[in-house]
Amino acid sequence: MAQTTLSVRMDEDVKKGLEAFCADVGMNTSVAINMFAKAVLRERRLPFDVVSYNLDPFYSQANQARLVKAKERMERSGGTVHEPIEDEA
Repeated sequence: MAQTTLSVRMDEDVKKGLEAFCADVGMNTSVAINMFAKAVLRERRLPFDVVSYNLDPFYSQANQARLVKAKERMERSGGTVHEPIEDEA
């Protein structure tokens, strides 16, 4: 069977982690990617569930509406609006 090359861009840390995992289980990344591709073709789906990063309850429509109402109440009552603090973790 003829072979071809697949070039994939990914975060350097992801690549290093994948290479380390593959080495731990006795294969290289090429074997792992081929296993993935064959599983997709065999199952006709991704071999894992795809989860949206937008499922964070903070960003739900209900919570965003609640935050807008809270902000409006605070502004009407003369409260102080503070900028959110970003967690660097």
